Amino acid sequence: MSLCAEQIATVKGRGFLRNRGTECFSGRVVTVAGLFTPDQLHTIAECAETFGSGEVIFTARLAAEIPGIPFEQIPAAEAFMAERGLYFGGTGARVRPITACKGTTCVYGNIDTRAMAKTLFDRFYIGMRDVKLPHKFKIGVGGCPNSCMKPSLNDVGIEGARAFSFDAALCRGCKTCAVQAACPSRAVTLTSGRAVIDADKCTHCGVCVGKCPFGAVPKEAGSVCRVFVGGTWGKTQRMGTRLNRVFTPEEIPDVVESVMLWYKENGYRGERLGAAIDRLGANTLEAALDAGNLLSRKEEILALPLREREA
Repeated sequence: MSLCAEQIATVKGRGFLRNRGTECFSGRVVTVAGLFTPDQLHTIAECAETFGSGEVIFTARLAAEIPGIPFEQIPAAEAFMAERGLYFGGTGARVRPITACKGTTCVYGNIDTRAMAKTLFDRFYIGMRDVKLPHKFKIGVGGCPNSCMKPSLNDVGIEGARAFSFDAALCRGCKTCAVQAACPSRAVTLTSGRAVIDADKCTHCGVCVGKCPFGAVPKEAGSVCRVFVGGTWGKTQRMGTRLNRVFTPEEIPDVVESVMLWYKENGYRGERLGAAIDRLGANTLEAALDAGNLLSRKEEILALPLREREA
């Protein structure tokens, strides 16, 4: 059986990628940030044995791919998984499945990354699955500035941090400063026997929170999020631009949607978010976010056709 380009493109849009040199495909099983239950893992294994090559490959974006599925078996594989609550997908010029680190359980995690990923998955991957964007749109969630999930290399990256504060009046000038010893960024120095914080070096990682026995760095520091926009990695590399302010975890879904709507309205077909930001200026995006009217214009923006580059 010789497949035509239209057949290959059609199944690619449903999450099936052709295996090189064959008429078989890898089916990409989507889940929330790589979290599978034991039953789901059994289902994926059974699907691989029944319809594929018997192998399962976990992707860099935390999906499970089943290789070796013949083209004619794709509908049966889709039905098999759907009956068990699992689905293929995660391709195309739309919101891609959400990735997240294990910040929910990690000792360094400043936010519940699993809960945030689920919120973003439901609102955007599921709720906006039919919205065509100029290009793919990747969202990554990291629990702390260790950046294991590389959030700054996503179209929108969320990084958990702590609302760090330092009360110099409570500093006792300890010979060995516990805050300085804990800081991995070397943002704390001792000057004239007192701790001094270099705000430019502080990443708000939260490691020093509560370390001062006299309360100069309060234990009650709340969680905040730093947001990066326009990151890409691959043939074109761009470090995400960090937005000027920090946000509470509760604000993040609206921030993500606002960025997405700005992209939908301003990006050219085939242009990644980072390229649109570079073309129009990061200050233009910041100003649009500060204006606060993108969400109120949502239906208007979604109804717009994709912008085409001028010849």
